[in-house]
Amino acid sequence: MTNIIVVFPKIEDAKSIKNVLVRNGFSAMAACTTGAQAIGLAEDYTNGIVICGYKLIDMLYSELLDCLPEGMQMLLMASNAYLGEVNLKGAGRDIVCLSMPLKVHELVSTVDMMCQSMERRRRRQRLSPRERKPEEMALIKEAKCLLMERNHMSEEEAHRYIQKCSMDSSTSMVETAKMVLTTMQY
Repeated sequence: MTNIIVVFPKIEDAKSIKNVLVRNGFSAMAACTTGAQAIGLAEDYTNGIVICGYKLIDMLYSELLDCLPEGMQMLLMASNAYLGEVNLKGAGRDIVCLSMPLKVHELVSTVDMMCQSMERRRRRQRLSPRERKPEEMALIKEAKCLLMERNHMSEEEAHRYIQKCSMDSSTSMVETAKMVLTTMQY
C-alpha cells in the first residue's frame, strides 16, 4: 500500500483531503501544514505520495520536492494560473498536477493512477536481477575456477553447476560458491 502525506497551509484543507482519500480506500498517513513536517514524515517511508499546494507556510512546492526522499512522488494541487508556472520535471522527478477547484473523482482517480504506477515500478525492481558486489562476483569466479580445474568443466558448465546447486538447496549463488570452496579445498 502506498503511503500518502497531505500538506496544505490550512490544516482544515489537509484534513478534508486526507478524509476523502481514506474514505476511498487509500492509506493517507498524515495531514500537516508545513513542508518541514512533510519532510520529517516522508523520511520514515521508502516510497509514497506527497499531496500539496503550490505555496506552504514555510516553502514552495519545489523546495519540498527537492528535500523529499527518492521514492516519494508529488501531486501538486493549485489554480491554473500557478500550474502554468510549474516545471513538471522538478528535481529530476515528474510532478503530477491537479487544478483547483478540486473534483473528488479527479483526485481519487489521479491518486489511484499514481499508486498503480508506483506498484508497477516496485514490482519491476523486485523482478530485476540484483547487482552483485565485486567481492561476491570474485567468490563465484573463484568457485568456478576451482570446479574447472579439479572437475575439468568449462566455465559455462561450472556456472550452471553452481546455479543448479543454488536452486536445489534454496541458497544464493554466493552461498553455494562459498560451500563449493569450503568442501573442495581439503
